[in-house]
Amino acid sequence: MIHVENLRKEFRVYRHHRGGLGALKNLVTREFRAVRAVDGVSFHVGRGELVGYLGPNGAGKSTTIKILTGILVPTSGAAQVDGRVPWLQRTEHVAHIGAVFGQRTGLWWDLPVVESFDLLRHIYRVPADRFAANMRQFDDILEIGKLLDTPVRSLSLGQRMRVDLAAALLHDPPLLFLDEPTIGLDVVAKERIRQFIKTVNRDRGVTVILTTHDLGDVEKLCERVIMIDGGRLVFDGALADLRARVGGERVLVVDFETLPAAIHLPGARLIRQEANRAWLRVEGGNTTGSGQALGEVMAALFRDYRVRDLSVEEPEIEEVVRQVYEGHLLNDER
Repeated sequence: MIHVENLRKEFRVYRHHRGGLGALKNLVTREFRAVRAVDGVSFHVGRGELVGYLGPNGAGKSTTIKILTGILVPTSGAAQVDGRVPWLQRTEHVAHIGAVFGQRTGLWWDLPVVESFDLLRHIYRVPADRFAANMRQFDDILEIGKLLDTPVRSLSLGQRMRVDLAAALLHDPPLLFLDEPTIGLDVVAKERIRQFIKTVNRDRGVTVILTTHDLGDVEKLCERVIMIDGGRLVFDGALADLRARVGGERVLVVDFETLPAAIHLPGARLIRQEANRAWLRVEGGNTTGSGQALGEVMAALFRDYRVRDLSVEEPEIEEVVRQVYEGHLLNDER
């Protein structure tokens, strides 16, 4: 569905001088510097995948999405989306994709939602029966029926996100770009949006590219993640592999029959305790080493202490991503 090869995008930024000869020079000639927002990114996305495209602010993820939707033209490199070059075939391209950009609505601000939908039906030439079927399905999941007569400007953020998602899919695009679709939403609204994204990906086979800072979205929706930082690719693979490659740290939650006066376990560190329960951090340098260390610690626990119950906590996704951006992940592509 998506092929990206060595993609680069540079912006010319005005160089500002404060006072002195530099400021005087700017009265005659303006100086610029090149800022590389995307720096040699390559990846491929297959049909029907749901991929998280992650990065801190300024990493280049929004620039990449704008290139793939045809909004921006790259400085160099190549990209094809469903066989099209987005910035060269804009009219044809936008007819075959859906896009939702965070808090910027794609609907007409002062019109009731239903009139915006009707305009989109004519713009995309959606057959009436197909339009009606889509509206029924979207209402079942997103509960948008009661919002149709409300002007877009009067909707809450959560309500507007629901109708924006429906609008992006009215013409049955095979590819959906989502840029921060749950930003600013409460827990209930987030869950409804996530369920809708899952449904269109699973039942309709829609390929979804998701950018988000909400790592709950990533954990609940994405099996594969692509991460960039400073415009460069730092990871592309399964979320499970990302967890495994960053340290291999685990936490053991141990319920003792009676809490011992002291806990001495090579390879484990006590981080807290409450009543007869203790939390032990087990660290490893890689997947295999971590697995060995964890097994050894567990064996020692049952050998040397009276254990009633034990569970293993995986590292939080926030911690995994933090370690990636602090440079703890080694990747040949970085």
